[in-house]
Amino acid sequence: MSFRATILTLYPDMFPGHLGHSLSAKAMERGQWTLDTVQIRDFAEDKHRTVDDTPAGGGAGMVLKADILARAIDSVADDRRPRLLMSPRGRPLTQARVRELAEGDGVVIVCGRFEGVDQRVIDARELEEVSIGDYILSGGEPAALTLLDAVVRILPGVMGNAASGTHESFETSLLEHPHYTRPQVFEGQPIPDVLTSGNHAAIEKWRHQQALALTRERRPDLLEKPAQPLTK
Repeated sequence: MSFRATILTLYPDMFPGHLGHSLSAKAMERGQWTLDTVQIRDFAEDKHRTVDDTPAGGGAGMVLKADILARAIDSVADDRRPRLLMSPRGRPLTQARVRELAEGDGVVIVCGRFEGVDQRVIDARELEEVSIGDYILSGGEPAALTLLDAVVRILPGVMGNAASGTHESFETSLLEHPHYTRPQVFEGQPIPDVLTSGNHAAIEKWRHQQALALTRERRPDLLEKPAQPLTK
């Protein structure tokens, strides 16, 4: 069974976006995942197809209406896929959550717009709010594409080398070690000798030490999580 993504959005033309290229596009062609969009505006009932209104209690911006969004969500088959709302106030997306999603049948993703979404539909339809970072976007569509990019690339068979998805930043609570390739010397800087030594144990030790040093420098918060032991 392929991984099925359904996107609820006011801008369906934004999909599949960059996912229509490279590995994700080839995986879609092979039927490893599918992408459908639902136009939220189709569920508005007035002649102007209005989907938003002013916030109760006053304030700036507009709010996506609960009844319209609920009808859009209810049009999607209730097949137990997680229902996600891309939101800057959501729980931060982690690689662990990405792997959980990749192991399931798919996702239903709601892309918010305007000032926000009526809280009642979030509660009533049990939407899981997800954030991709501490910044504000113009809407949930770029965030949804980012989430799907992270998920699709680790679906079974998408990457040519299965190990590629398990030896990366955030998979072991450490940032990834530096990488090198030919030419042997670039602008006077050689590839570190250990990487061309053929000593695999020494190479793994060096990579772990480099990853640890980078993490300590750039993301010390990750060191609060237990790092995975070396396998070699």
